[in-house]
Amino acid sequence: MTTNKNAIGIVELSSIAAGYGSSDAMLKAADVEMLLARSICSGKYMVMVGGDVAGVKASVEAGVEVSEGAIIDSAVLSNIDPSVFPAISGANPVEELDALGVIESFSVTSLIEAADAAAKAADVQLIELRLAMALGGKAFATLTGSVSAVQAAVDAGSEVVSAKGLLVNRVVIPRPHANLMNEMV
Repeated sequence: MTTNKNAIGIVELSSIAAGYGSSDAMLKAADVEMLLARSICSGKYMVMVGGDVAGVKASVEAGVEVSEGAIIDSAVLSNIDPSVFPAISGANPVEELDALGVIESFSVTSLIEAADAAAKAADVQLIELRLAMALGGKAFATLTGSVSAVQAAVDAGSEVVSAKGLLVNRVVIPRPHANLMNEMV
């Protein structure tokens, strides 16, 4: 999943049927590219589009409007950090873990916002964004870097999720055991 556009929009819904309706409205509202549209646990649906800021904003507004009663969360992110897309795809391999940070959210949308904020806040590498599959609808991000960088990134990302009341937990592990990386793959 990559995009050359400068914004992404995300709509997270409590209904799969509403998700299809929202997806259609989003694509018809503006010239945007569908990056992702799929059912996620637990019976939720997520739509992600990319494009220019104005188009993405119009698209998200249309998706929210048509599915008003089913909206869990939505966001428009401009100038998203380029490391977010490979992390969503699980294609950000790391050779060795320095400090490990984990941010866990009740919302996929807020977790993507948190990962973007974390990557912009400090010199860290996003490892993976796991988005609501086999997680009971939750999502989490893992990242690595120096202890101080990971702490700053986790603080910044957690603040975004916490402001929406959707933070499950967060942790910074200064020196993770070597075998932990094997379990993360």
